[in-house]
Amino acid sequence: MAGHPKPLLTAVFFLVLCGLTYGSFISYQSDLISDGVSVSKFQPFLRSDEVCEQTYGFMPCTTTALGNLFLIVVYGCLMFLSATCLSTGSDLLLRILGPGIVGGLFLPILGALPDAILILVSGLSGSTETAQSQVSVGMGLLAGSTVMLLTVTWGTCVVVGKCDIENSLATDSQLTRHKRLQFNWFVSIFSSVCSGISTDRWTSYAGIIMAISVVPFIIVQLPQMLHLNSGRRLAVLIALIVSVSLLISYCLYQVFQPWIQRRRLAYAKHKHVIAGILKNLKMRALGKLATEDGRPNEEVLRKLFRTIDDNHDEYLSHAELKALVVGIRFEEINLDQDDAVEKVMKDFDTAQDLRVDTNEFIVGVGRWLEEARGTKASNLAGSMKYIDDFHMETKREHTLLGGESDEKVEGIENPRWTSFKAVLLLLLGTVIAAAFADPLVDAVDNFSAATNIPTFFISFIVLPLATSNEAVSAIIFASRKKLRSTSLTFSMLYGAVTMHNVLCLSVLLALVYMRGLVWNFSSEVLVILIVCIMMGTLASVRSTFPLWTSFIAFLLYPFSVALVYVLDYVFGWS
Repeated sequence: MAGHPKPLLTAVFFLVLCGLTYGSFISYQSDLISDGVSVSKFQPFLRSDEVCEQTYGFMPCTTTALGNLFLIVVYGCLMFLSATCLSTGSDLLLRILGPGIVGGLFLPILGALPDAILILVSGLSGSTETAQSQVSVGMGLLAGSTVMLLTVTWGTCVVVGKCDIENSLATDSQLTRHKRLQFNWFVSIFSSVCSGISTDRWTSYAGIIMAISVVPFIIVQLPQMLHLNSGRRLAVLIALIVSVSLLISYCLYQVFQPWIQRRRLAYAKHKHVIAGILKNLKMRALGKLATEDGRPNEEVLRKLFRTIDDNHDEYLSHAELKALVVGIRFEEINLDQDDAVEKVMKDFDTAQDLRVDTNEFIVGVGRWLEEARGTKASNLAGSMKYIDDFHMETKREHTLLGGESDEKVEGIENPRWTSFKAVLLLLLGTVIAAAFADPLVDAVDNFSAATNIPTFFISFIVLPLATSNEAVSAIIFASRKKLRSTSLTFSMLYGAVTMHNVLCLSVLLALVYMRGLVWNFSSEVLVILIVCIMMGTLASVRSTFPLWTSFIAFLLYPFSVALVYVLDYVFGWS
């Protein structure tokens, strides 16, 4: 999913050379431009009499707005290169070692590592006053990354991944319905309702977990919400403990999720086999499978038993049940026929003698009918339609659990070299992030001082573009227009936000607590809460998202920026 770092490395190397050259040049500006115009007219952008402090003692620096803007671009490209290296190395490692510990522990942490490092250096450098000023860069990055992933990136993924919606599910790679209409004013409205994307159930769980991850924000904000002057430091400590606990819990969930998913998928597959057998029996029966009061119709079921019992020994063997399952042809699911027959035999064979007699068959079908009928009173009226509904429901459940995977895992030709390459990319990405995070924070701080633009808005809008390559990767992956790839895309977005909320917030809270800084980010926290809870709730209540939902996501971004501005600079929350 990640882009290749080599072209980026070449481009960034060129930018670094330009940055070093420009950093030296800005110290020797003349008072006149080549056409004779005095630079005093452009002084806010081209010169300043103040002296800047070079990061590490040799990195280029300037106090002019134009110079710092250029440095932000250079260092931002380096941070994007770091994120790309980390993402590419993580994907290679995942292909070799698979999910579990790698997918649950290392990959989520590595994805948020550039942001975490930036937040860390924003509060470590200088005096307490300097750290208090620069830590707003870290908070702006945290809020900006969260909002950007759940608004602009989320909405774009819906747009590029949209397919026709049929029976409340998006049809893979199909986008034809709105094209058959004449082009007029309601085409876009029709398309926004009848096209969209679908995700599996695990993506909904990821959205719920993302919404839960905002709990530490609420805890740290409680003293200000209750207008308490005391207890703020204690609230920071409690929020830090909760945040670290959620981080550990989330990683453990990611480790065990593949096993949980396999168990849930196997159960859903068995339910679909039950539904398929009931539907087949319904078609073959000379009468209804159940009586008016919902009990199994013994006369009809005995006749069906005799048709399945090929050797007429009044028992159904493993081979006869397998013939029944094979004859139904479960082509819509990837079915292990022997495993399916074993589970059907287990449902029927209460005597555990590896065969099913007539009474066991009747009782077993009765249990299946009761499960298919559920608790709806309308299904007790004697109609057998609930069997067809149960069949459609189990097929949908199997699909939403990720049962129809269209992603083929390719073999690794040279695992040793691939492992070495993955580790090298991970180390390179980590080193780049650690080396250039501090200069980037300084450049943002200097640009803010030169232009009087608050550092929060610079870090909120600009820095997420540099530190998160999940956006580009997610959009490319969503364009495949498959349920499986779309589910992975949105799971990745929710997972990235969750990791930002727990890992990056843990780093930020640790800085605030250890350095004795003041937590004064009410408007930023409110924005994070609104966006995360709204999008998490949306993910939890539905698995299909029509195109119109992307409009809501897009509007949330300018709303978030405007809300922070109004709260901080109109109502004075900052």
